[in-house]
Amino acid sequence: MNTESISFYFNWLNEYFVAKGMNDVLALGLSTLINCLIVVILVALFDVIAKKVIVKAFRIFSARTKTNFDNFLVESNFPKYVAHILPLGLIWYFEPFLFDGYPFISKVLKILIDIYFVLLSVWIFRSVLRSTMNYLNTKEKYGDKPLKSYVQILMIFAWGIGIFFIINIITGYSIASVTTLGAASAALLLIFKDTILGFVASIQVSVNDIVRIGDWITFSKYGADGNVTEINLASVRVQNFDKTITTIPTYSLISDSFQNWRGMTESSGRRIKRAIYIKTSSIKFLSEKEIEEFKNIELVKNYIEHRQKDIDESNSVNEVDKSLLLNGRNQTNLGIFRKYLDAYLQGHPAIHKEMLLMVRYLSPTEKGIPVEIYCFSKDKRWENYEHIQAEILDHTIAAVSYFDLELFELPTGKDFSHL
Repeated sequence: MNTESISFYFNWLNEYFVAKGMNDVLALGLSTLINCLIVVILVALFDVIAKKVIVKAFRIFSARTKTNFDNFLVESNFPKYVAHILPLGLIWYFEPFLFDGYPFISKVLKILIDIYFVLLSVWIFRSVLRSTMNYLNTKEKYGDKPLKSYVQILMIFAWGIGIFFIINIITGYSIASVTTLGAASAALLLIFKDTILGFVASIQVSVNDIVRIGDWITFSKYGADGNVTEINLASVRVQNFDKTITTIPTYSLISDSFQNWRGMTESSGRRIKRAIYIKTSSIKFLSEKEIEEFKNIELVKNYIEHRQKDIDESNSVNEVDKSLLLNGRNQTNLGIFRKYLDAYLQGHPAIHKEMLLMVRYLSPTEKGIPVEIYCFSKDKRWENYEHIQAEILDHTIAAVSYFDLELFELPTGKDFSHL
């Protein structure tokens, strides 16, 4: 249908009313009102039909394809947004004829159509982004990536561009104007300060791989101790081990210090680091009789024999007077106990032998000599790890008395009552 035919149909009512003797102004207003009602009804019907046809066609198409990306497009209302383009084009086409006698209304309607087109474009873009994010979340490769942050970053750019175009449509000024850009930038910086900080933080978190979804983090400042479930532009959601949820500002991940346990979970073992305090007064040199008694402990029998042989040879060469036990080289009950723990850990099936394993003394304190066990368990699962650690500590504490050693304990009321 050409423009002359369309113009004839829109002016027919006006000419009819004038022919019937109606005032020109009243005839133009009444004909315009009736034409608007007809166009609105036609556009509404066209919108309903287009929406049903496009959505149904899209569903049929998505059901026949192997990929599920189009299913996510349907869920994010992508077909519905696309269907709105056709009725909008119909209004845009009829608008010059509809308000031919009202240039101001025609101009305002054209501005509203252009603004709606910009908004519709942003909504379609958002729908595609959300569909892409949901699709990638189904892939194991992207399961730990902060995809929501990327989507929000892109949406900020999309809305920013959309706002500039809307300003250009309303004011008529070029969006490339330095003054316009400067004023808009100042306003955006003031309004979206926190968002911009989150935007910068999201980029750094992603590029530097600081945190991933699924990471176990400990953030004492915010009381967070659990797994990261969501990373977006403004915040990071952490599900604590007590099932509560902690929300952390994204910017805090680069401005404050926190602990990420990913290195432990990706390694082949989980560290066990525990110390017991040996009462200093219970440490002593061992006599020959005591050494013979300690040889009954199988894990250190070979060590005691080999060690004592070296000591005896050294004392003999140096002609040491052993009438006093202090003279020369000697074995101590604490030294043998340390070797016993080392042998015990070496033989423990749950301890990772290829990772660091040692039993060491820490600096003496007012509580005695700290003997620290430092090793790694093969099983990194929390519950099993705690069982392994408890078993080792139980055995260590129970073994202390077999070496004539004593654990340090602060005196209790019961101790004083015995006195």
